[in-house]
Amino acid sequence: MISMEEAKIIEGFVYEAGQILLSAKPGEAEVYKKDGPANFATFFDVKIQEFLIGKLSERFEGAGFFGEEDTQGNAQKVSPGYTFFIDPIDGTTNFMFDYHNSCVSLGLSEGNGMIGGWVYDPYKDRMFSALRGHGAFLNGIRLHIENRPMSEGIVAFGCARYNEGDRIFSVLKELFMNSLSLRNGGSAAIDLCRIAAGSNIAYVEMKIQPYDYAAASVIIEESGGFIGQADGSPITIDGPCSIVAGTKKAASQIRGILSGAQ
Repeated sequence: MISMEEAKIIEGFVYEAGQILLSAKPGEAEVYKKDGPANFATFFDVKIQEFLIGKLSERFEGAGFFGEEDTQGNAQKVSPGYTFFIDPIDGTTNFMFDYHNSCVSLGLSEGNGMIGGWVYDPYKDRMFSALRGHGAFLNGIRLHIENRPMSEGIVAFGCARYNEGDRIFSVLKELFMNSLSLRNGGSAAIDLCRIAAGSNIAYVEMKIQPYDYAAASVIIEESGGFIGQADGSPITIDGPCSIVAGTKKAASQIRGILSGAQ
């Protein structure tokens, strides 16, 4: 387990990465098309990931990297020791259209277990952080989730055109009718962290990559919430899976709705 001092150093690197995002001008960002429809990366996705791998490699010799972009040093697999999960710009499409709802997400595992998470939204200057066993924080203020039912809050959801046959749309009406409202913010990491902050009561997505949720998973659990797959099994960190997260009551209700829709 890393020390609190090391956690603060990592947080500093994530903050610096966020300043790169904040200073970026979307119109100047070269856009790269990736596999699948509406799946993009930009020059700044690559630049931020390279920055983080460089800084973290110097500080944590031998650590592995599971990042979204194809850059030097990114093995995109889980190492026996420390592995950093990097989403350099979670919400790339939002960034491309100057939507100001994107973030830098960095998770840390030791072996097969997540132990740390940092999610920074530079547009709102909101730093979510958590270290296993030490709680979750937003800009230094401790986070505690109130275990409310789905009917008392906003349910966020994610979807991607490159995930063909996404069955989230078959349950959206029922999610809407059983909650106060629905939101699709375009950044899974931000929407997941909003659970810890109490803004969202739950989040659901049927296929999502580890670098999208690794950091937020620790933040949610350390604030008293639940995160797992649609069938209730634990999340995976070596490959994509479904995600249902939220208060324990709301997550249970959503799993019931998803089960009934099969």
